[in-house]
Amino acid sequence: MIITKTPYRISFFGGGTDYPQWYLKNGGEVISTTINKYIYISCRYLPPFFEHKHRIVYTKIELVNKINQIRHLAVKGVLKHYNVKEGLEIHYDGDLPARSGMGSSSSFMVGLINAVNSLYGKKLNKEMLSKKSIYIEQKILKENVGSQDQIAASYGGFNSIKFYPGGKYKVTKISTDINYLKNLNKNLILLYTGVKRTANDVASTYINKLNKEKSSQMHDVLQNLEEAKKIIKYKKNPNHFGDLLNKTWMIKRSLSKSVSNEAIDDLYKSAIKNGALGGKLLGAGGGGFFLFYVPQHKQKKFIKSFNKFVNIPFKFSFNGSETIFGPRLNKQYKSDLIKNKFKTKKFKEFKI
Repeated sequence: MIITKTPYRISFFGGGTDYPQWYLKNGGEVISTTINKYIYISCRYLPPFFEHKHRIVYTKIELVNKINQIRHLAVKGVLKHYNVKEGLEIHYDGDLPARSGMGSSSSFMVGLINAVNSLYGKKLNKEMLSKKSIYIEQKILKENVGSQDQIAASYGGFNSIKFYPGGKYKVTKISTDINYLKNLNKNLILLYTGVKRTANDVASTYINKLNKEKSSQMHDVLQNLEEAKKIIKYKKNPNHFGDLLNKTWMIKRSLSKSVSNEAIDDLYKSAIKNGALGGKLLGAGGGGFFLFYVPQHKQKKFIKSFNKFVNIPFKFSFNGSETIFGPRLNKQYKSDLIKNKFKTKKFKEFKI
């Protein structure tokens, strides 16, 4: 059995510029961090003693004999891509709810690809893991998703992820000052709105407009990102970080009517009234988790005002997806398992 552990992420600045519809023409950049909340995926060969060949366990339990019968699209996409012949049992467990803006779909994809490769004695480096995940989500599953979440989940850490028009990307640590990052972390509060939404549905309302009527907003988003990089690099007062989150949220909610609504707007106004300097809905918008920057001396009042919502304490984490349980990937193990059974379907390189 293989068990992988893959972090969720928080995206601070630059969201939207990581969609290929934008960065393949203009370039883009995001600032994000992974946190100490994880998706765990276990994967093993299913013994041939059952009426079914594959067992997939998440909020549902699927017992099927053919990959094409699997209803979980991500699992089906990965197993078809790797041309898996053996029967598998796959379990998913997450610290946070799905469809909540924390990059869960991409973390799941990264963790699953990592698990399946590890099961067959193959180890992917961070770059290949992220590229495989992006390829399957965007090209095979045809999801309207960006490219930052897969990279964040693969690499881990508090980073700038820069996208180039040619399709390449570069991951850079913005700060190595752990104390500064810890102080910034202490001023952030994560609230769950309880509203689930599908990022694909929300993003589809605006991603094809990014290069046209939403172009000026995207340039403003990148300008805020540059300011945020200076704040972190030069260790300026982290309260400025909160002010920038406020500016970024105002831009984001203008991208589409689906990003926010009256209830979300009221929640945001109440947050500002009770001490937050800024905040934003994470992910594509429409619901899920709200991140707020609240100075520590105002947090007691803030949390009391929002006691009806789930407050999730978290810390920045610095490791990407990893295998935490399973056989050692030695030569004998590879020889015993592979024997021409595990072959990735051929696919053309694409721009990322």
